[in-house]
Amino acid sequence: MSDPAGRRATYDDLLSVPDGLVAEIIHGVLITQLRPAAPHALATSRLGIKLGGPFDLGNGGPGGWWILDEPELHLRGGHVLVSDLAGWRRERMPRLPIETAAFELPPDWVCEVLSPRTAATDRADKLLDLASLWAV
Repeated sequence: MSDPAGRRATYDDLLSVPDGLVAEIIHGVLITQLRPAAPHALATSRLGIKLGGPFDLGNGGPGGWWILDEPELHLRGGHVLVSDLAGWRRERMPRLPIETAAFELPPDWVCEVLSPRTAATDRADKLLDLASLWAV
Protein backbone atom coordinates (compact mmCIF):
# COMPACT_ATOMS: atom_id res chain seq x y z
CA MET A 1 0.00 0.00 0.00
CA SER A 2 1.28 3.51 -0.69
CA ASP A 3 0.20 7.04 0.10
CA PRO A 4 -1.50 8.67 -2.92
CA ALA A 5 -0.11 12.08 -1.94
CA GLY A 6 3.43 10.75 -2.39
CA ARG A 7 4.42 11.02 1.27
CA ARG A 8 7.38 8.80 2.11
CA ALA A 9 6.53 6.02 4.53
CA THR A 10 8.07 6.23 7.98
CA TYR A 11 9.00 3.65 10.54
CA ASP A 12 5.89 4.64 12.50
CA ASP A 13 3.83 3.62 9.43
CA LEU A 14 5.59 0.27 9.46
CA LEU A 15 4.89 -0.22 13.17
CA SER A 16 1.18 0.42 12.62
CA VAL A 17 0.82 -2.54 10.24
CA PRO A 18 -1.44 -5.24 11.72
CA ASP A 19 0.08 -8.42 13.13
CA GLY A 20 0.34 -11.24 10.65
CA LEU A 21 1.80 -9.10 7.87
CA VAL A 22 5.42 -8.57 6.89
CA ALA A 23 6.05 -4.86 6.33
CA GLU A 24 8.94 -3.24 4.52
CA ILE A 25 9.77 0.26 3.31
CA ILE A 26 11.17 0.15 -0.21
CA HIS A 27 11.97 3.46 -1.92
CA GLY A 28 9.78 5.30 0.56
CA VAL A 29 6.75 3.07 -0.05
CA LEU A 30 5.26 0.87 2.63
CA ILE A 31 4.98 -2.66 1.22
CA THR A 32 2.99 -5.29 3.10
CA GLN A 33 2.65 -8.98 2.43
CA LEU A 34 1.07 -11.89 4.21
CA ARG A 35 3.40 -14.03 6.30
CA PRO A 36 5.01 -16.69 4.11
CA ALA A 37 2.94 -19.77 3.26
CA ALA A 38 4.09 -23.17 4.49
CA PRO A 39 6.16 -24.14 1.40
CA HIS A 40 8.07 -20.84 1.58
CA ALA A 41 8.60 -21.15 5.35
CA LEU A 42 9.74 -24.76 4.96
CA ALA A 43 12.28 -23.80 2.29
CA THR A 44 13.76 -20.98 4.39
CA SER A 45 13.81 -23.17 7.50
CA ARG A 46 15.66 -25.93 5.68
CA LEU A 47 18.16 -23.46 4.24
CA GLY A 48 18.75 -22.07 7.72
CA ILE A 49 19.36 -25.57 9.07
CA LYS A 50 21.75 -26.47 6.23
CA LEU A 51 23.71 -23.21 6.49
CA GLY A 52 23.56 -22.78 10.26
CA GLY A 53 25.54 -25.91 11.11
CA PRO A 54 28.67 -25.28 9.06
CA PHE A 55 28.67 -21.49 8.81
CA ASP A 56 27.15 -20.34 12.11
CA LEU A 57 28.05 -23.19 14.47
CA GLY A 58 31.17 -24.41 12.68
CA ASN A 59 29.95 -28.04 12.48
CA GLY A 60 31.79 -29.45 9.45
CA GLY A 61 32.40 -25.98 8.06
CA PRO A 62 34.28 -22.74 8.58
CA GLY A 63 32.05 -21.15 11.25
CA GLY A 64 32.50 -17.46 11.89
CA TRP A 65 29.06 -16.27 10.77
CA TRP A 66 25.80 -15.15 12.36
CA ILE A 67 23.00 -16.58 10.18
CA LEU A 68 19.56 -15.18 11.07
CA ASP A 69 15.98 -15.76 9.91
CA GLU A 70 14.01 -12.70 8.83
CA PRO A 71 16.18 -9.93 10.28
CA GLU A 72 14.85 -6.39 9.90
CA LEU A 73 17.47 -4.51 7.90
CA HIS A 74 17.57 -0.73 8.25
CA LEU A 75 19.48 0.49 5.20
CA ARG A 76 20.64 3.93 4.15
CA GLY A 77 18.02 5.93 2.34
CA GLY A 78 15.31 4.91 4.82
CA HIS A 79 14.79 1.43 3.40
CA VAL A 80 13.59 -1.19 5.87
CA LEU A 81 13.78 -4.70 4.44
CA VAL A 82 13.07 -8.13 5.87
CA SER A 83 15.17 -10.78 4.15
CA ASP A 84 14.36 -14.46 4.48
CA LEU A 85 17.89 -15.16 5.71
CA ALA A 86 20.91 -12.93 6.25
CA GLY A 87 24.42 -13.47 7.48
CA TRP A 88 27.15 -11.36 9.01
CA ARG A 89 30.79 -12.26 9.44
CA ARG A 90 31.32 -12.32 13.19
CA GLU A 91 34.37 -10.08 13.01
CA ARG A 92 32.07 -7.35 11.67
CA MET A 93 29.38 -7.93 14.32
CA PRO A 94 31.10 -9.60 17.26
CA ARG A 95 28.08 -9.52 19.58
CA LEU A 96 24.60 -10.33 18.46
CA PRO A 97 22.34 -7.42 19.52
CA ILE A 98 19.72 -9.56 21.24
CA GLU A 99 17.69 -6.56 22.42
CA THR A 100 16.36 -5.60 18.99
CA ALA A 101 15.04 -7.10 15.77
CA ALA A 102 16.53 -4.24 13.71
CA PHE A 103 20.03 -4.24 12.24
CA GLU A 104 21.68 -1.11 10.88
CA LEU A 105 24.91 -2.89 9.99
CA PRO A 106 24.41 -4.25 6.46
CA PRO A 107 24.73 -8.03 6.23
CA ASP A 108 27.51 -9.69 4.28
CA TRP A 109 25.07 -12.10 2.68
CA VAL A 110 21.31 -12.26 2.11
CA CYS A 111 18.95 -14.89 0.76
CA GLU A 112 15.45 -14.38 -0.60
CA VAL A 113 13.36 -17.49 -1.24
CA LEU A 114 11.15 -16.76 -4.21
CA SER A 115 7.53 -17.81 -4.13
CA PRO A 116 4.64 -16.76 -6.38
CA ARG A 117 3.55 -14.18 -3.81
CA THR A 118 6.99 -12.65 -3.13
CA ALA A 119 8.89 -12.98 -6.40
CA ALA A 120 7.82 -9.69 -8.01
CA THR A 121 8.90 -7.58 -5.03
CA ASP A 122 12.03 -9.62 -4.29
CA ARG A 123 13.26 -9.50 -7.91
CA ALA A 124 12.66 -5.78 -8.46
CA ASP A 125 13.23 -2.85 -6.11
CA LYS A 126 14.17 -4.99 -3.10
CA LEU A 127 16.93 -6.71 -5.08
CA LEU A 128 18.30 -3.35 -6.18
CA ASP A 129 18.34 -2.07 -2.60
CA LEU A 130 20.14 -5.18 -1.39
CA ALA A 131 22.64 -5.05 -4.27
CA SER A 132 23.46 -1.44 -3.41
CA LEU A 133 24.85 -2.63 -0.06
CA TRP A 134 27.90 -4.02 -1.80
CA ALA A 135 28.24 -1.51 -4.67
CA VAL A 136 31.70 -0.04 -4.85
